[in-house]
Amino acid sequence: MYKTIYKQIASLQIILGMVILVPSIVSGLYGEWYSCTGFLFSGLLITLIGYLGYRVLKNTDEPQYKHALVIVALGWLMIISLGAVPYFIIAVITPGDEYMKWVPDGFSYPSSLLNFRNPLHCLFESASAFTTTGLTMAEHEPSVGKGVLFYRHFSQYVGGAGFIVMALAVFKRSPGKGDMNLYGSEASGVKLRTNVIETARAIWKVYLFITFLVFIYLFLGTLIILPDYPVNNAFFDAVNHAMAGQSTGGFSTLDDSIATYHSSAMELLYIFPMIIGGLSLPFLYRFIFLRQLSQLWEDIQTRTMILVAIIGGVVLSLMLYKSAVVPNYIREGMFQFSSAMTTTGWQTSAINRWDNTSILFIVVFAMIVGGSAGGTVGGIKLSRVLLLFRGLRWQIGKIFQSDHTIKVVEFNGKKWLPDEMNHEVSQAGIFTFIYLIILVLSTLIAYNLMGPEYRISDAFFETASAQGTVGLSVGITNPSMSPWLESLYILLMWVGRIEIIPMLVLIRVFIAGVK
Repeated sequence: MYKTIYKQIASLQIILGMVILVPSIVSGLYGEWYSCTGFLFSGLLITLIGYLGYRVLKNTDEPQYKHALVIVALGWLMIISLGAVPYFIIAVITPGDEYMKWVPDGFSYPSSLLNFRNPLHCLFESASAFTTTGLTMAEHEPSVGKGVLFYRHFSQYVGGAGFIVMALAVFKRSPGKGDMNLYGSEASGVKLRTNVIETARAIWKVYLFITFLVFIYLFLGTLIILPDYPVNNAFFDAVNHAMAGQSTGGFSTLDDSIATYHSSAMELLYIFPMIIGGLSLPFLYRFIFLRQLSQLWEDIQTRTMILVAIIGGVVLSLMLYKSAVVPNYIREGMFQFSSAMTTTGWQTSAINRWDNTSILFIVVFAMIVGGSAGGTVGGIKLSRVLLLFRGLRWQIGKIFQSDHTIKVVEFNGKKWLPDEMNHEVSQAGIFTFIYLIILVLSTLIAYNLMGPEYRISDAFFETASAQGTVGLSVGITNPSMSPWLESLYILLMWVGRIEIIPMLVLIRVFIAGVK
């Protein structure tokens, strides 16, 4: 079955090559010819190699579920690795007088494109982009050029919906028995249409539609709130931030993320894209295209996320007020809790100045939990957390029932028999346990790899941000960080995107082989 695995990875490589080609158009429009050349060369090369591999292995068996998990794990490693190539090529071939043009007027710092002459930094940026994390090695984003800026955001956008979902939508004309295995290994597994191919296309339909609406919303909102802001800049910001918001990626075209606008109204404007991005794509499809408006309160994840965003933001604001560490505690508390919970990662606050209690609160109740399953968020996911609480209530209720009672359990519109409920709760519990174990161990390792100026709470925050694909930072992530720590965070971003189980299956394959 190795041929089956390699064939599917080759199809993902073709998609990746096409993704890399798109920013060459943006680079050309802005006259960034070295960047354009870098994207064209790397995109065509990656596409060609993938196409040749796909053609050679065209007639292979359909993948079983265990093979699909291996495909996800290896496929995402391939995407992260080859996705780093354009950064390195562009950084190497672009002359100094060219990249210094991208440094904004009035600033004298060197172009952050120089950071990508380090291959490890390229790998980190690629991992952060495609896993929709948002941590970055580009200290001053505007200085890398428009083409690279667009590539970072476009990578997040495609990575958010999923490469396997895109491959199914593009390459498949009729569904096969292995397609559901592939779809379920990366996406929610929920069928929106009669088959998995139509489901994949439905996901991209709602994904593109919402992104277009968010672009219009951000573009017009920026022009209204900041009438003196250049129209071309507002357009470019809106395009990229719409992609980053819908994918809950958190990259920005600005030097200091959303805080660069220096506007409370702009921060309020950007909360909506984060909340929309944190919702389940199946929910959005039913709500918008099927007009099932009752889903807004019937879908347990949606109503819980909205309530938690409000309550959590208020609580965090009160905690920041009590600690007296930030001047705008309501503004920063509400925005940062939404950003953390949806794992978007846009930042408006110097979190490194926060007290330990506030950091612990936002990590535990927002970053670790995450948003809705079936969306682009990271973390454990609300559905698992809610299922564990429902399972706890169910177990307590069983104590007061007769031994002969068989009670059907209802959860989020589904009805399960006791055995089915046990299975679902145990799966959620095992995933959560492994997730927390990895987080704790990684925090301890990270703390011993970072400088003495950082607290254990800082290590906990940054590690949770990488593993949960959040992207918020207390300043630990930077080009001068330990290469070992940088490598650890790359690994955690990969694990967070594929949701652990494919990684464990891949380890099992390396030890015992695959059949």
